Amino acid sequence: MPTFTALDGTELAFHAMGEGEPLLCLPGGPMRASAYLGDLGGLSEQRRLIMLDLRGTGASGIPADQATYRCDRQVSDVEALRRHLGRDRVDVLAHSAGGDLALLYAARYPERVRTLTLITARARALGVDFTEEHRREAAALRTAEPWFGPAHDAYEAVWAGTADDADWDTVAPFFYGRWDAVAQAHAAADVAQSNAAAAEVYASPGAFEPAGARAAIAALRAPVLVLAGELDSGPRPRVAAAIAELFPTAEVAVQPGGGHFPWLDDPVGFARTVGTFLTRKSQDAQESRNG
Repeated sequence: MPTFTALDGTELAFHAMGEGEPLLCLPGGPMRASAYLGDLGGLSEQRRLIMLDLRGTGASGIPADQATYRCDRQVSDVEALRRHLGRDRVDVLAHSAGGDLALLYAARYPERVRTLTLITARARALGVDFTEEHRREAAALRTAEPWFGPAHDAYEAVWAGTADDADWDTVAPFFYGRWDAVAQAHAAADVAQSNAAAAEVYASPGAFEPAGARAAIAALRAPVLVLAGELDSGPRPRVAAAIAELFPTAEVAVQPGGGHFPWLDDPVGFARTVGTFLTRKSQDAQESRNG
């Protein structure tokens, strides 16, 4: 298992798969081991995926200071990994809550980011959050599903703040475009792969300063892809478009029938969309250097 040492001495691990240019992948959860990303729908056939296990998750060590689970304090872990890889600039992909970490990294180290790919990603770092209105809007798209009734009742308990573990299990289908055997196994692995205590710290007070991050992102020269799922609630496609508008160079892709884990819903389509973006922007960067 490849490892490297964070600035505070914590030993961190990453998983590498595939061939080609490295793509540094930041998992969400928050604080879920990177194993849930799989091979991102076969994207490993086009790029060498570098899957970071955030501190306290997967094969990475537990830090002495639990406060370092806070999102902004993990930015230095991403930079330490970039240095370990020996890359002057890196392509960064982030999913869900990992979007906040990627955004803070891009804001602090803009010169180190070659491209930024945000997959159904949060943007609390920029002052954008997903609301109950967004969740209800997405839920209304699933009324024809056989699981809708019990799942919606459980969602009401979530919104009321009275949900128990069974309710959270019952709402899981809302996060997948297809509630098939693959999705069910993926959802069942969530608890075992996640560090719940660390997740409580991840977005705790002080983690985000949206005004400063927005100012830094507004000057980011790296191309950005914001990918949303048609059926996802976080972000809804229109919210993803609003996030993209905060960057000087960004494009939006909406995956038809996609949920919060779009590489599971349509692996071929997902890998094609992301792979095409990365290949095109790499070629553009090469032509610019040769220009």
